[in-house]
Formats: sequence, C-alpha cells, structure tokens
Amino acid sequence: MAEGGVPAVETQRVDMSMLLRTNLKKGDTWYLIDSWWFKQWKKFVGFDTWDLQHVGDQSPPGCIDNSGLLRDSESQVLRDRLIDELDYVLVPTDAWNKLVSWYGFVEGQNPIARKVVEYGMFVKHCKVEVYLTELILCKDAEVENSLVRHFSKADTIGTIENEMKKLFKIADDQETRLWNKYSANNYEALNKPESTIQDAGLCQGQILVIEQKAADGSWPRHFTNNHKSVASAAANFSASPCISTSPCSSSTSSPALSITPSNYSTGYPRSSYNTYGCNTYEYREPGRGSGCPGLCGLCNLGNTCFMNSAIQCLSNTPPLTEYFTRNAHLEELNTQNPLGMRGEMAKVYAELIQQMWSGCFNYVTPRAFKTLVGKFAPQFSGYQQQDSQELLAFLLDGLHEDLNRIVKKPYVELKDADGRPDELVACEAWENHQKRNNSIIVDIFHGLFKSTLVCPDCAKVSVTFDPFCYLTLPLPMRKERCLDVILIPADPRCKPTQYKTIVPKSGQISDLCVTLSKLSGISAHKMVVTDVYNHRFHKIFPMDEKISSIYDRDDIFVYEVQMKHQDDCEHILVPVYLREKRLSGSGFNSNLLPGGTLFGQPLLLSVPRHTTTCQKLYQILLERMDRYVNRPADEDDDDSYDGLFYMDQNNVNNMHFNRQNGEVDMEDEESSHDHEIPSETDDSPLDESDKEVELAGREPMGNVNAARRDACRARRRPPLFTFHIVNAYGSSEINTIMDDGQPIKFTNRPYIALDWDSRMKQYYYDEKAAEDLKKHESMSTHPARKHMVRLHDCIKLFTTREMLGEHDLWYCPSCKKHKQATKQLDLWSLPEVLVVHLKRFFYNRYLREKLDTLVDFPIRSLDMSGFVINPNAGQSTYDLIAAVNHYGGMGGGHYTVIAKHKDDGQWYYFDDSSVSPASEEQVVTKAAYVLFYQRQGTQTGTYKATGRKATASASISSPTAAAMGHESELEDGEGGGVGEDENEGFDNGTFSSGDDTMDMN
Repeated sequence: MAEGGVPAVETQRVDMSMLLRTNLKKGDTWYLIDSWWFKQWKKFVGFDTWDLQHVGDQSPPGCIDNSGLLRDSESQVLRDRLIDELDYVLVPTDAWNKLVSWYGFVEGQNPIARKVVEYGMFVKHCKVEVYLTELILCKDAEVENSLVRHFSKADTIGTIENEMKKLFKIADDQETRLWNKYSANNYEALNKPESTIQDAGLCQGQILVIEQKAADGSWPRHFTNNHKSVASAAANFSASPCISTSPCSSSTSSPALSITPSNYSTGYPRSSYNTYGCNTYEYREPGRGSGCPGLCGLCNLGNTCFMNSAIQCLSNTPPLTEYFTRNAHLEELNTQNPLGMRGEMAKVYAELIQQMWSGCFNYVTPRAFKTLVGKFAPQFSGYQQQDSQELLAFLLDGLHEDLNRIVKKPYVELKDADGRPDELVACEAWENHQKRNNSIIVDIFHGLFKSTLVCPDCAKVSVTFDPFCYLTLPLPMRKERCLDVILIPADPRCKPTQYKTIVPKSGQISDLCVTLSKLSGISAHKMVVTDVYNHRFHKIFPMDEKISSIYDRDDIFVYEVQMKHQDDCEHILVPVYLREKRLSGSGFNSNLLPGGTLFGQPLLLSVPRHTTTCQKLYQILLERMDRYVNRPADEDDDDSYDGLFYMDQNNVNNMHFNRQNGEVDMEDEESSHDHEIPSETDDSPLDESDKEVELAGREPMGNVNAARRDACRARRRPPLFTFHIVNAYGSSEINTIMDDGQPIKFTNRPYIALDWDSRMKQYYYDEKAAEDLKKHESMSTHPARKHMVRLHDCIKLFTTREMLGEHDLWYCPSCKKHKQATKQLDLWSLPEVLVVHLKRFFYNRYLREKLDTLVDFPIRSLDMSGFVINPNAGQSTYDLIAAVNHYGGMGGGHYTVIAKHKDDGQWYYFDDSSVSPASEEQVVTKAAYVLFYQRQGTQTGTYKATGRKATASASISSPTAAAMGHESELEDGEGGGVGEDENEGFDNGTFSSGDDTMDMN
C-alpha cells in the first residue's frame, strides 16, 4: 500500500471518473488492468450508482493483480483472445499511476503498458494496441538461433533493423539488409526503413532475416541455378522481388521461375494503388502455366483465411468475375463518391481477380488488398482472426460505392405504405433505391424485403419495403444448456462430486441449484454457486442472476452450506483462501514475508455471525479440511490424541497473531525456545532434544502425567496456519484476527486467508487428496444429439413474426411513443445471386456460443417460391455455386471455401494457398457458414460499359419489373432506389433488420 494512506472513496471516485474520460491520442500510453480487480475497486468506492448503497460494506481490492491476464508468470505474455471490458479494462497513464499509488502492484509482475496507434486512411481511428506483433528474428536465415521479440504496428522497419543489430552484435556502421522470410525459398526485401510494421504488412510470427554485406561487397542472399535471374533482375526494378515456390506443388523437379516486373503487361491493367514495395514474383508449377483460370489459391498473411474465403466466393460468382475480367469496371469507377474509397477498392480487387483468373499462378499473395482493406476499415487491420461474413459485407459495400453509377445522389423521401397496394409501394421503394444506388453489385446481389410493424396498443400497421444484399438466417436453437459443475458437500468426509446438469438458457442461478438438487439430494436452499479461478473466488452468484452470466470457460463450484443463505441473518458466509507464506528465516519465530501464493480449492463456510470466536473458527476449519489435512502419526505413544487438531483453551488464549508480520507468538514460559522446524536448506539430522519437540511431539516426554503431557504438547505446538482478513483477490492483507476470547466482528462479506508455513504445508497438507473428486453417473451421459435442420426451416424462422426487444423499440406515429411492436419480414423479390448467411455465432453480455447444427441445404434447385409473397416474382429456383466453411469455435478457427468452377462445372476445395478437387458429397457439412446461390436459367452474361451506363445481355429479373408483374432487362442503369440520408451505406452490406445481422468481434 502506498505511503501516506489511501484517500477517501469519494476522492477516488471523483478523480478516476475524470481520468477515465480521457480520449485516445496517438502515441499515448494506456495500461491494462484485470477487469476482476477493477470491478472489486468499483464496488469498494461505489463507482457505479448501483454500488453506492454498499459503500463501506466491501473490502478494499488490495494490490493490483494482473495474473489472470497472463499466460504464465515467467514470460508474462498475455493470454490469447482476451476481450476488452470482459477480461480487462484500459486506463490512461495518470489513472494507472493513481491506482498504483493507492493500492500498489503485485510484486514480480510488470505493468502491461500499450501504445495508442492510429488507423484509417481518411477517417482516422485511434485504439490501444493490446496485442503486439510477435516477430521471429534471425541472422543469415539461421532460424535455429532465432530470437522472439514483440513490436508495435507503429514501429518502423528501421527500428526493427536497429534492434536486430543490437541483438546480434552487429556494428552500427555495418551495412545490412532486412528480409521477410515466408518459406524456405520465399523472401521479400524490406528496403523502406521509414515504413511501419503495418505498412509493410508484417504479421504475427513472421520471420525476419538480417544479413551483413561482405568485405568484397557481396551479399549472402544469392540464388543459384534458376534463382540467379531473380538476383540480377531485382536491381532493374524499383519494387523488391518476392521469390516463392508454390506450396501446392507436388512435383519434385525444380520449378520454372516466372518474373512479372512492374512494367510488364499481362493483358490486365495493373492497379494504381502502390503496395509496400513488393510486386509478386511467383514460381509456376510445370504443366500448370495456363489452362486453369480461377483455380488459384490465396496466401495466408497471418489469420487472413477469413479474407481469403470471402474473396474466393466472389471470385466464383460468374457474373461479377466476368465484369472485372472484361475491365467493365474501368468505365464505371466513381472516384467522387464520399461514401466510396476513391475507386481504389474496385481497382485493387479487379487486379487480384485478374491475376487469379489469368491461369498463370497457382496462388497469389493478396497483400495490397489486405493493406487497403485495413486502411479503409480499421477493424480488419492487423492479423487477428475476423469474421468472413463481415469482411464480405464490407467488400460488397465498398465495391458498390466505388462502382456506383449515381455520381450525385438526389434526396429521396421515405414513405410508408399507408394502406396502398404492396405492388405500388414495392415498385416505388425499388425506384427510390436505384436513384441513389445503381451498380453491378445492385444488379447482381440486391433484393427487396417487406417489413411489417404492428403497434401492440393501437394496432397501427406500418409497411415498408427495404433492399437487402444478403439474408442472415437464424438457426433454431436449443432452449437448454449443458453445464458441468462440482458440488462441494458440507460433510468434510465426502469427496467433491462432478455433475452434468441441463439447465434452461434463459433461467436463473436458482434453476441450476434446483437441477443439481434433484441429482444430489441436497437442498437447493443450501447451495451457493461460485466461479473459481486461480484458487480464488472469481464470482459468487446471487440466486436471481441469469444463467447466461456463466461463461463456457468458467469453473463452477457449488458449495453446500449449513444455512439458508438468502434469509438466514444468524449466519454469515465466509470465503476462505489457502495461502503458502514464505519465511524470512528458519524457525517459528521468524517473520512471514508479505503476500503469499494461493493454493488448493477455496472454502466457503457458514458460521454463526455473532458467536464465532477465533478458537471456534480454527476448529471449524480443521474439521472442514479433515479429509486432506493429515494428523500427526503419534507412532510411539499408545495414548493417541487429536494431536495437532487439538487446541485447549490455554493454548488458544496464549496464541497471538502479530499484526505487523503475521507471525505466531506463544506466550508461555516454554515457548521461547525449542520450537524450530528444520530449515529447507538444513540437511543436518535432528538430535534427540529436537525430536522430542518436533511439531507433533511424537516422542514420549518423560515421567509426566498424560494430562500435563497433552497440555505441554499443545503449548509447544503452534497452529497449522494463521488467520488474516484479506481482499477479495487474496493478494493483500487488510487485518489480522486477534484471539481475545471475544466473538469475531465480521463484515458483510469477509474474505479470510489461512496462511501456511511452507514446511507445515509440506508435512500436513495432502495435495492429492485435496484435489480428488468423484464423478456422478450424469457425467457419463451425452447431450442429446443435435437434430439436423433444413435450410427451409431457417428461412421459415426468419419470416416468423416476432416481438421487438426491450432495447429495440419502434416509434408509433399514432401513439407518439416508442413501443415494443411485433415485426415480420417477408421476401418480396430476390436477386440473381442470393447470399445466405447462417447465423451460427450467438452471444450476449455473458454467453458466447457457436452453433454447429447441421443445416441441410440443397445443392440444386433451391425453391424459394414458397417464401416470396410477390405473386409476380417470376423464377425463384437457385443452384449452389459456393460455400464458406468455418471450423473451430467462437474464439477462433479456420475458414475454407468449396466452390463450383464456372467453366468445367466441377467442385473445388479452396484452403488458403491450396486448391484441390472436391466431390459434391463434401459440400453439405455442419461447417457451412455462408452460401452463394445463383438463379437457374441465368446466363453467365457479358457486360459492356458505356459511360455511366451498363447493359446486361442476360435476363435479370428486376424487383421493379417483378413488382409490376413482368420481367425485363436492366438497361442503361434504369431503375430506382430507396431514399436515405447522406450518411447511408450498407450497414455491413445489408438492409435487413439489425436483429438478424450477426455482430461478432
């Protein structure tokens, strides 16, 4: 604790409230704090209004402890996939300094300081760079002697090079070169010292090689045989060469080198967008030089499989790919659109697609595309795993705005139906939409919803028609949840038992107790549900809390207590931690060092609130740990007794706890000597006098009567542990329990630590017995097998009437109030290419879950006519052309694509840089995440651009035409659009209800 004491809670509350409103500023330093500690501090000072009434009842939080954020205490590297506000909070430097001055910081930990970095090209966004980029550094490609260091995305290549010079003891004036090593034969020169890690596109785990120029002026990095041409050619181009061999190649022969310098034309125009400085120099597999357009993989730049899968699906969408390979986009670039990206997204995407369909490459590296996406959408910058559907939505929106044929968007007024016929309102809505949004993306991907809202009070009906770019379909979810819990019975002789419980997802903690009561026979009223983490109580749940507040990763322990904890005022719940204390010297009179290491499972006791003395508490604790705290042997004494578990009144009364250092003093004429335990570093044998008083007093003590002998032994024996009142984290001592024969005055939620000397713990604490548990028969039962659902079931659920959420109210124009109305979405018209997003990821404030339900979707002839309410909609049958698969869980995983090639009609599996044939039987799996369907009868089509107008020779069913009862070609960009303000844009690429759009980090 800081010198000078801690200010009043009101002062802390006011000071921190101001500091926490600090805005992020590029270059500033912020600090991570374990959210659990921060929540304890907020409760202690009443930071939130709902905690003000409890101020004074809570214990201080103690020293700041970030151990829960670290992978281990030695490396002090952050755990993977930590979530802001959930796992940690970010505070500015001034706030951190104040908290440390008030409460201190756990010894041995380093503060977790992070810089604020800036993202975005036009609109700048600042955020704290929580996870640094881990780079593997080596000299002259000696990977076996590599070093791992962490850098900020704002660090420059020059900074890294200087750091590597220091690490590898290279003179400052020595000329060096830095290389980015992708694989054994794949290097990229990093020759722009001023570029940042982000600009250079360096990713997590990237290998960087530094090499020194030899005395004769040569460089170690030279290439023999086929590689010689690259070394010589590199000097002729301003861009750095990237030399690579295809990882897909199964040939053992040397691949032929294909060099594409910056001034070389492949028949497709190169993008004006400049990459970091690396054009792609690829090896072509023999026999695969041409003839396989589209069968081209994409290199994973570091957790970019989400991006690769979205690109591959669009690449295998025939009308869109033909549009770009024929350069139709060049005549429709809209560089003036304030909602667009100056045409850069369309140009870079076009170049990428043209490379993929040139037939010249087995795989390409989409570095320029990745860099551009990160600049315009900071949420996709860096190399953390992202959601493929969200990237797809952003890409479709970006391409639409870059290719929007409407240069100046007119103002359009949104109108409600007001009783008008649906056909008229739908036609009006589509025309209004196309007055502001008219592009190849609209032509191919946009359809029309009918949205109906009904006021629950006045029955006012509001009907609108809204465009959509894809369908986000909910999956039928189980209403129950499986939780594994460990029950700690009150009987100390019984082992803890693990149970598998089935509880309602929308239920409360009390429902969990009722379920567990049926399995165990223990009354639900005597149960307390806790989350135990790192030997401490992470949370003690109130009975009325939602079960959804329990995370899947939580370790749930349910304690049986001898009280009805909700209404029993005569008893109090006491959380108890076990700590191993370190001695500053040997012997019982040596000082205990502050702090300690938590071990074992914590205890939760119910004790009388007003009559519990120090002696009584000690006896209760000894009895509670009877199963795994060993009794002394007393092998040489026939008159066995309770040994160390026995403490007579004289012994307890004469036992005092030193408030300064926590050591144990025995006030007795014989207690000032002969009480030492052998030091851990002392290997000398015990003499007879030592044995006579060794801990449990195993040797006979001479010609004294049994009563005196027992009393003497008790006086000579110190307790197994000492008591301290600690903070909820167990890291800081608040007070010491004094044995004055009077009842202990408990606070509302006292946390007590049992401090064990290391030798005492070693002799008497049985760790194996303490961790032993048995499994209930329920653990051998498996959850009910998840039933397969059909895609039609998901569409039906999507179009089912539902009530709006409490936080998603609708303003009723008749009642003039926000109402929890009912809402129904119907399909009015469908696009040429229907994108279906299966909402597999579900989460709320507490629960994060991925649904791995198998959805049976048709590969051919998906009939949507039963869901389209427009009687004149026309052809509504679709064939599958591509699917994004996601393997893994909520926190991470891997994306792949299975797609049908437009030329040979065969299925292929795209897994980053690898492309392999697939069968139709491999298409439908429970990993399917995003589906691409193309309407039957649609020609592949050719597109021509004339100024700002485009003609589709294929017959594309226009929603406008469908609304009027017939089909027509879209010619000259005619049609309408929905009216929106200047801040419009596709909300993640969809105009559907926010309730149906997945929001995934």
